Amino acid sequence: MMDLPGSLGQGAIHFWRLDHQQYSATWNSGEGSYRYGGRWNSPGVRAVYCSLDPSTAVFEVAAHKGLNALNCVPHVLTRATVARSHVINVIRHPQIPNSNWLMPTAVSGGQQQFGDNLLQQHGAIIIPSTVSRQAWNLIFIVTQPRDPGRELVESVRLSFWVDVVGQGPVSGACA
Repeated sequence: MMDLPGSLGQGAIHFWRLDHQQYSATWNSGEGSYRYGGRWNSPGVRAVYCSLDPSTAVFEVAAHKGLNALNCVPHVLTRATVARSHVINVIRHPQIPNSNWLMPTAVSGGQQQFGDNLLQQHGAIIIPSTVSRQAWNLIFIVTQPRDPGRELVESVRLSFWVDVVGQGPVSGACA
């Protein structure tokens, strides 16, 4: 696993999120997870999924949408901070009841309920990424009274090099 930020628990930490440009202004609304649920939350819970490094933020979206979507649809990479990182609870592998929940497979209701409980209890968690097994994700609940003081630092349009693996252009034309 990547090391956690040295300032975790002592001060501000940075985190990243990649959004379709159309939704980038509402990056911290949790609207998508509210409507559809996510790996660690049920529908109806406003959770915002982020990563502790920019590469994982991009990789998470590429794993779910495909490389062609990153090539053809404008995306915005947002960097933000959590001012009071001591309110974030770190969830490590042994604390997750089912090790299969850390695999990039279908999500179960039990997994979502486990995440709902963590988010309700802590408001914000750092949990291992299922897409990049060596990286960490930050997930926070939007309506939590113990808001950890999140602040936008910058948003930049993603320029994506499609020849990631040296195999030429990503297949599929942009619509």
